[in-house]
Amino acid sequence: MDYSRRSLALRDSPAWTLAISDAYLMFPHAAGTFSCALDAPITEADTPHLYVLLRRSLIDAGLSTYAARNYYRRPRPFMSNQEPICTPAEQARLEENGSYPSAHGAIGMTWALILAGLSPERAAEILARGRAFGLSRVVCNTHWYSDVIQGRNVASATVAKLRASPAFLADFRAAKVELAAVRRKDPKPQRACGSEAAAMELQRSLAQ
Repeated sequence: MDYSRRSLALRDSPAWTLAISDAYLMFPHAAGTFSCALDAPITEADTPHLYVLLRRSLIDAGLSTYAARNYYRRPRPFMSNQEPICTPAEQARLEENGSYPSAHGAIGMTWALILAGLSPERAAEILARGRAFGLSRVVCNTHWYSDVIQGRNVASATVAKLRASPAFLADFRAAKVELAAVRRKDPKPQRACGSEAAAMELQRSLAQ
């Protein structure tokens, strides 16, 4: 509750702007989430296997949280503190489903673990972005901090399961070849990386 209370001070900051962006899981927007951390864009045209891999794993990670969320039915922070959320159009829907564990937290860390495997030289940046993706939900006032932490744990189990799948491994190998080819072109990331870094720094300040 203390973490949630302190996060309210980030409303209308770069962290709030990032939270709005991170809340939107539709593609192609979501494909660019890790562009800065990866130092390369992910597009349907240039990295089709990676693009599809992220879309499929979004479903895997999101669905992996449903049984626990339906069981615990944990009320969300905005229902307790009566403060705004970063995506007000979603408020009615969010009131109807539990917050523990965080599906966004699981999705963000699932993507991070997959991408860190594809690009181990950028693993630190990628994993940091995965953690930030989950923390955006705290900044958004839609999840408790413990929801996000448990989402990360669910992500670890989800990725372990995926790595036992021959279909996933085939997509993973194809995505690695695509990413290497894109890197040789030295393209620019799709996002405003300076603003993203500032937002992540504000998120880190919550833990201090």
